[in-house]
Amino acid sequence: MEIGFIGLGNMGGPMAANLLKAGHSLTVFDLSKTALQAAVDAGVRIAASPREAARSPLPAVAHVRTVYLEPDGVLAGVRPGVPLIDSNTIDPETARLIGEAALKQGNPFADAPVGGAQAGTLTFMVGADTALFDTLKPVLASMGKNMVQCGETGTGQIAKICNNLLLGISMIGVAEAMKLGASLGIEPNKLAGIINTSTGRCWSADTCNPYPNVLPNAPSSRGYTGGRRRRSHVEGPGTGR
Repeated sequence: MEIGFIGLGNMGGPMAANLLKAGHSLTVFDLSKTALQAAVDAGVRIAASPREAARSPLPAVAHVRTVYLEPDGVLAGVRPGVPLIDSNTIDPETARLIGEAALKQGNPFADAPVGGAQAGTLTFMVGADTALFDTLKPVLASMGKNMVQCGETGTGQIAKICNNLLLGISMIGVAEAMKLGASLGIEPNKLAGIINTSTGRCWSADTCNPYPNVLPNAPSSRGYTGGRRRRSHVEGPGTGR
């Protein structure tokens, strides 16, 4: 399948790589020349702009409202019938607005924000009807472990917001607990081990601990580098010309 993909950052890059490994053909767009060069080296095609990408076999998008709705955006160039998937974390109202605009010109739209630590193990929270969800599952399965149909357009964003709320609360709690323990004299790694075998255990403690040098792969142990860049991608059947 030919797929357009936008956003090759810390999350989008591995997601695109997994699509490539699954045998899909990619056309990508990103503002980073370094990211684009790495993509070229991996064997993907480059789009110079969202509108140009939309006029290629499969389009790509970048910055939600602007790139979808502006005169030089995706909806100005995408062929009718091409399904659109947006994996940004945005508000449900914006997802519904874009979905309505896309549907008016014959482009099914799904909001599919992701949760998870790394591409390949992601959970896609998908706002789409059953027919569209079934169409998109093979593509999403190349990038993530779980795909959940949440309901109509916008419900994927609702699920993501609720998940992020809980994650934020737990991350703040772990950070405060770790800092308190260290300031009172307990060795941080020992405290983390206790928490992770006790009732305080959670993803923020055992997988992405915010206290430095407790977990070597956590951002806190790498100078807090990493994070996520917003990304969107679009897919359609075959060559679709």
